[in-house]
Order: sequence, then C-alpha cells, then structure tokens
Amino acid sequence: MKVLVAPDKFKGSLTAAEVASAVASGLADACPSLAVATLPVADGGDGTVDAAVAAGYQRVSVPARGPTGAPITASYAVRGETAVVELAEASGLHRLPGSPAPLTATSAGTGDVIATAVAAGCRRIVLGVGGSACTDGGAGLLTALGARLLDSSGRELPFGGAALSRLASLDVSGLSEVDIELASDVDNPLYGPDGAAFVYGPQKGASPGDVEILDAALRHWASIAGPEFADRPGAGAAGGVGFAAMAVLGARMRPGISLLLGLLGFDSALAGASLVITGEGSLDRQTLSGKAPAGVARAAAAAGIPCVAVSGRCLLSARELAEAGISAAYALTDLEPDPARCMAEAAPLLRRLSRRIAADHLAT
Repeated sequence: MKVLVAPDKFKGSLTAAEVASAVASGLADACPSLAVATLPVADGGDGTVDAAVAAGYQRVSVPARGPTGAPITASYAVRGETAVVELAEASGLHRLPGSPAPLTATSAGTGDVIATAVAAGCRRIVLGVGGSACTDGGAGLLTALGARLLDSSGRELPFGGAALSRLASLDVSGLSEVDIELASDVDNPLYGPDGAAFVYGPQKGASPGDVEILDAALRHWASIAGPEFADRPGAGAAGGVGFAAMAVLGARMRPGISLLLGLLGFDSALAGASLVITGEGSLDRQTLSGKAPAGVARAAAAAGIPCVAVSGRCLLSARELAEAGISAAYALTDLEPDPARCMAEAAPLLRRLSRRIAADHLAT
C-alpha cells in the first residue's frame, strides 16, 4: 500500500515540507512497512518556491528590491527553461522593514527576479501572485522589465499605487518580452468594490482614505494601460499585478493549485497510491475557493483515490468537506485545544495525528 502526502504549509508554524515530513513520520510509526511518498504543494502564494525546490527544482538566489525599494536577496526555482517565481519572495508583506506602506509599496522586486531569470535563459515564467505588500497595479514589475511610466512633464513616476494618479503615458518600447503564466486563486477585478484596493488594501495597512486614493489611481492606470483587462478575473490579484501582466505582458491566468500540481509532478507521485493526505493550517471557507487542499482533493478524486486532510484547525462541516472531495479532516485542535500550543508543537502533534489517520484508514 502507498500513501501520498501532499500538504500546503501551516502558515506561521510549519513549511509544507515540514508538514509532509511530520505526517510521514507518524504514518511510519504506525505502519513501518507502508510506502509513503511526500510532495509538498502550494497554490501560488507563500511557499511556492519552496514547494518547487522540494519537487526537484533548483533554488537560485538573486538581488532584488523589496516593497520599499530597499535591496534584498530573493530567490526563484528553475528546472530547464521554466522558472517558478513567487511574488511574495520579493514583494510580500514579510519583506516590509517595519510599518506597512500601502501608498508607496512596489512590485519592482518581482520584476527584478523575472528579469534575472530571463537573462539566465528561462523562457517560461510561472508567477505565483499571492501575499503581496503592494497595490501598485503591477507598475513596479513593468518598470523593472523596461517599461517607463511618465507624468505630464515626461518624468518617471515614483514607486507605489498612489503615484499612478499622475500617469500621463506608458512607454513600452524598452519592455522585455516574457512568457508568463499567472498562478492565482484570486478572481477579483482591478478596481471597484470587489477590486484590489477595497478588498485587499486594508490587509496591507491601507486606511479608508488610502483605499479611495488607490482605487482611483488604479482606475486611471487601467484607462491608459488597458481598460478592457480591468474587469477580467484575477486582474486584482497581488494588488493589480495580475492586470499589468495580462494587459501589458500578455500573461495567461490559471488556477494556482492546478498549475502548480502540474509543475510539481503530482500525477506521477499519485500513481499507485491508495490514499492521499493533504492539508493546510486552517481548513475554512477560503479552502473551498481554490486553495491547495481543495485542488489536491479534486485531483485525487479524479483518479478515484480517497483523500483526507490535516490542519491546525477545521472550520468546515462534514458536508462541506465531502463536497470538496475530503472524506475526513484531522485537526491539531482535536489533540490540543490551546491554539498557541498547537502552533508551537505542530510537528509532534501532527505526528500523533497521523497515527490516528493510519488507524482509521490503513488498518488491514
């Protein structure tokens, strides 16, 4: 019998690889002869590069700019001519040196990483667009790839979404040609009540006034860069990076987990498995909207293989889990009611929980 362990990270506690290792250890405790394959996964957000590296891609560290423009070291994953770039690596909230910068944060660092990968010979860029600190409509990313955003006096705009309100022209004559596939589970438009500023701006430190400024600036940006793309699903991903990539770079948007499972070799790992174990830190309504566990469960169901999930906590009903293709869920809170202890002791608790999974689903 073979089990495939394919979890996402437990955010703030364990990486996806650490989750997979803890689950595999618990299964081995209960069934020493069991064949266990591990495949850490991601859906385009934090941990996407780590998941690619765990699947055999090579990590490449490069200089880039953080969300405030300060120099940082970021990384991407490469195999052959394909590079997996994670926007959060250079432009994520965790890269802010202190307080948030909702009006001035930039996606330029992600453009730096892409430019370096292209210069190294990569012809296909898979860009995971989750966890951004910026709401700049992807303008920073474009400037890093050679575009120029100019005001009415011909001066280049400073970083940040607020500056887009002063945009007079977009010069793409120096723009590098890049083949980009966007991995995202976000279907928001660029602007409006469901757009990047209103929905995600507050998470990035934007006040109500900031949100109004950013939304108006994104509207103006779209009127110049490609108004027909502003309402496309995913245009509002990563503060509007989805819009810029589609409107100016011709990028294609795909569901993050589906795209990543293909890149990571999920179908090959699944061959011969009798059970799949997936999971993430919190199984909740967001899980049902295209997050990694739902994608893994869907792929397992298509192959006729049952799937169970592990998590820090589970807020979904049995019916909701079943509709997502998950036959059972096992949460750390089943063993330890204190959330702080669950996070601090996640690995040993997961190992214990996996013994329970073995008893429930692998008994012969």
